[in-house]
Amino acid sequence: MPKYLFQGSYTEEGLRGLLEEGGSKRREAAEQVVKSVGGTLEAYYFAFGDNDFYVIVDTPDNVSTTAVSLIVNASGAVKVKTVVLLTPEEVDQAVKRTVDYRPPGQ
Repeated sequence: MPKYLFQGSYTEEGLRGLLEEGGSKRREAAEQVVKSVGGTLEAYYFAFGDNDFYVIVDTPDNVSTTAVSLIVNASGAVKVKTVVLLTPEEVDQAVKRTVDYRPPGQ
């Protein structure tokens, strides 16, 4: 299954919920939403800095991942950015592909 990284920050509303429920309950909620589209939660971390959390998931496809991202962002409690993760083997396949490209101005 493809892997994705969700990185995000809580809104004020989301922070109030986090303070009320705690971190473990947020991880459980993330696991449930990913499971609902046929995926699995690989890792869930809270962090300091630009993002409040980082979540790595395996989901069946881009459509499933987009569904999760849309519903989570629509909640208003968090702002999530989704990143597609590639394995080294996928990059090996990509560098072997022939691509027809012309840079601007050439």
